[in-house]
Amino acid sequence: MSAPSSPSLPAGLLGRVFRYIDRHQDEFVQASPVLWLLLLLWGGMSAPSSPSLPAGLLGRVFRYIDRHQDEFVQTLREWVAIESDSIQPVPRLRQELLRMMTLAADQLRCLGASVDSVDMGSQKLPDGDTLPMPPVLLAELGSDPQKPTVCFYGHVDVQPARQEDGWLTDPYTLTEVDGKLYGRGATDNKGPVLAWINAVSAFRALQEVSGRPCLGGRAVTMSLQVKCRDQDFHSGTFGGILNEPMADLVALLGSLVDASGRILVPGIYDHVAPVTDEERKAYEAIDLDLEEYRSSSRVEKFLFDTKEEILMHLWRYPSLSIHGVEGAFDEPGAKTVIPGRVIGKFSIRLVPHMNIPVVEKQVKQHLQQIFSKRNSSNQMAVSRTLGLHPWVADVKEHQYRAAKRAIKTVFGTEPDMIRDGSTIPIAKIFQDVIQKSVLMLPLGAVDDGEHSQNEKINRWNYIEGSKLFAAFFLEMAKLHQ
Repeated sequence: MSAPSSPSLPAGLLGRVFRYIDRHQDEFVQASPVLWLLLLLWGGMSAPSSPSLPAGLLGRVFRYIDRHQDEFVQTLREWVAIESDSIQPVPRLRQELLRMMTLAADQLRCLGASVDSVDMGSQKLPDGDTLPMPPVLLAELGSDPQKPTVCFYGHVDVQPARQEDGWLTDPYTLTEVDGKLYGRGATDNKGPVLAWINAVSAFRALQEVSGRPCLGGRAVTMSLQVKCRDQDFHSGTFGGILNEPMADLVALLGSLVDASGRILVPGIYDHVAPVTDEERKAYEAIDLDLEEYRSSSRVEKFLFDTKEEILMHLWRYPSLSIHGVEGAFDEPGAKTVIPGRVIGKFSIRLVPHMNIPVVEKQVKQHLQQIFSKRNSSNQMAVSRTLGLHPWVADVKEHQYRAAKRAIKTVFGTEPDMIRDGSTIPIAKIFQDVIQKSVLMLPLGAVDDGEHSQNEKINRWNYIEGSKLFAAFFLEMAKLHQ
């Protein structure tokens, strides 16, 4: 993301991003707020002229980060303590989210950045009430157009979390156990946002301010509703004489994917890009201990036996996952009701050359065909709730070279260049608007459990990740010279 030609670009960039989103709003979820944090680090981070100085400078930065790691953990503890849940449209939680944005803005101002808070309006709820949307923060540090620009994006909202859902600790109290920092948002995404801030703060404090790269992400999420009526039925009165919505839904969901993980929707593989020899060699070269991966994932067995098959099905082939059912009884104990209306939720991870409208049409046609065979008197409705086009980065661009060098410096190893199934809409937006390749540089571990119970980030990942981002800044500056 090269330097702009004039200091006016940050506002212009944000405007272009907003206009892109307006034009593509039907492809994004409108029901839940999106939270952004943009950090533009302008020049003044150029590498020193002496070849021997970068090592000395980096050494001092690394020592600063090590000495202040307890402070960095404490800041993460303060951020995790804020219940910035953006999923549930509850006034109390929305106020917590706004409080989180204020804290993030204050943290950026402490770096010396100018911070603009952009009002995003309000969110209209189904009952007609409204809630304020969280603002977008645009922070700018430095303003020399002759020096390289790094544009960093992150979010500080979180998924819902309750201790009674299976957390071993209070999800909003950062708890350290054996070097692991447990808390909602620790790895997604408050920890990584703070790691960037930690890196900048180290440079600022020393007055020197003059994971693995991810190559792609994609998703379509859908909901499938089967309805008889709005009210539930008593099974003792109506059992055996109805087309039960839950039975229809289970049959429909079961028709989507087989026991080997293959999607059963006709035609869905027709536009999957062929695998090249170069890709196959890349998968063979990736360092992955299958037994360690299986053990850390706490599963008995994967669907596939080889490293290459595992990686290809994770990153290269489409996959379908069923996430849950809304409207069904899910509390402890017995409740012998027949749900009058149920909604199944599932997603399809896309790969290059797959087209969202085509996939949506294929899924709807398949489900309608299965439903018609059941001769059910219920009503079925299928809708797409989110659709993100597949995104693949250009690994030959300069930020990837900088990231690889930084990873080698901090971790002493060459990074694997991977794809990922995570759904991060802004990556594709940035790439389309700026016409530059986008780098995703994660610092978490495979067992961090983002979105799940007992989410955590390892202290080591958090601190070494802060060093990685500092090294990345200097490598970017060196490439710019």
